[in-house]
Amino acid sequence: MKIKQSGWRYLWLSAVVLLLDQATKYWASLSLELYFPNKITSFFNLTLMHNEGVAFSILADQSGWQRYFIAVVASLIVLWLLYWLRYNRSSLKLQNTALVLVIGGALGNIVDRIWLGYVVDFIELHYNGYYWPAFNVADSAIFLGAVLLIIDAFKNKESNNIDKT
Repeated sequence: MKIKQSGWRYLWLSAVVLLLDQATKYWASLSLELYFPNKITSFFNLTLMHNEGVAFSILADQSGWQRYFIAVVASLIVLWLLYWLRYNRSSLKLQNTALVLVIGGALGNIVDRIWLGYVVDFIELHYNGYYWPAFNVADSAIFLGAVLLIIDAFKNKESNNIDKT
């Protein structure tokens, strides 16, 4: 299958996610004080945090091996998603959009892990003393991509979306 006919034609969106993620993390790192909440609304703060673990700071208390382990696992997942995308028909708009959102978000967090040793988070939501773990643009893209993949799974009932011609 030619690249124009595959899901790869959506990869520009991964680049947008990656650039937006890195730009906002750079801004947050320069503008915000580490662990100091900047109240925006009654439920939303901008709070610079460094996450050495994965989602919800799992593995953050380890000695440092997790930095490379998480980066390798995430890179393997990105490679698998790129393979999937390469053989997806370009007409599968929802699925391809979901995949490139996840790819762009994963790449944004991989860059942080490799260069910094942690992921920069700065978006903090809370309600009545309960706080959702801080996140960033990359995490938002991964979450949105996952939701779109679930929607696509219900919407797209074709048994085989991959075309290896």
